[in-house]
Amino acid sequence: PGSFVVEDGALKTQGGMGLLWYAESKIGDATLRVVYRVSRVEDNSGVFVRIADQPPDPWYAVHHGYEVQILATGDEWHRTGCIYSMTRALAETQKPPGEWNTMDITMKGAHMEVTLNGTLVTTFDPDQPVPQRLADYEPERGPRPEHGYIGLQNHDAGSVVYFREVSVEPLP
Repeated sequence: PGSFVVEDGALKTQGGMGLLWYAESKIGDATLRVVYRVSRVEDNSGVFVRIADQPPDPWYAVHHGYEVQILATGDEWHRTGCIYSMTRALAETQKPPGEWNTMDITMKGAHMEVTLNGTLVTTFDPDQPVPQRLADYEPERGPRPEHGYIGLQNHDAGSVVYFREVSVEPLP
């Protein structure tokens, strides 16, 4: 039921669970920059990377990609900047509601690094152990491709998140 609308030059989530993904090509070694803001501290969203194939529905990205979480109120495994339920957030650097945040997701080979507002929040090495999957809504464990689609999550009807920049800078 979720969708995105353009409001004041930014993408705005609305209406419930949904996924806006880039269909033109898969992204490999690159830095993905996402500039976003939340409306409330409990607003929930995410940035998906390395989605294996074109997603037929929003849940496909959850189980066949990696979600970089946007949620200030989550625990250390479900907080802004972590790889959802797979890496621990090392810092809490999301700005208050209404202020813009800059998230950089650097993907090189199988590894990822996430910075938020200039502070390292998490690193991910798929060869390292990850916590056990505790619920159906947590992503299935296992490898993801080093080249995949990217997307923005519309999590729920109550969460309103704005995205004003989504850019990709290929790594040398």
